[in-house]
Amino acid sequence: MLNEQELQKLQQMVDIAVNALEEVKAKDIIVLDTVGKTSLFSRMIIASGDSTRQVKALANNVTVDLKEAGFAILSSEGQDSGEWTLVDANDLIVHVMLPAVRDFYNIEDLWGGEKPPFHAGAAKPWHSAD
Repeated sequence: MLNEQELQKLQQMVDIAVNALEEVKAKDIIVLDTVGKTSLFSRMIIASGDSTRQVKALANNVTVDLKEAGFAILSSEGQDSGEWTLVDANDLIVHVMLPAVRDFYNIEDLWGGEKPPFHAGAAKPWHSAD
């Protein structure tokens, strides 16, 4: 269990990361509380970007803003392809994905969240390769 000071620090990290995502126009941002589900991290943020370039920019912005605030980044993965990037900031994990990748893997469901509708009732903003 996290004490009050740790919770405040964690909330500051989440706020910085969400703001960094919003600055680069991320879509469908969700924050999941993973306390009690894993001991590896306490919060998970999942967001979507419209292109591989935007996905990379979103992850980079999160990394830069967290570092500038004094938080350590343990690792960052997926920058090469830009389809799914992960930023590991110890107690906070940030996933940024293309909508098709996010829809396919549905990691929200694995962690007790709800998958975004991806523009329910309209055509999906992506299509699968033939």
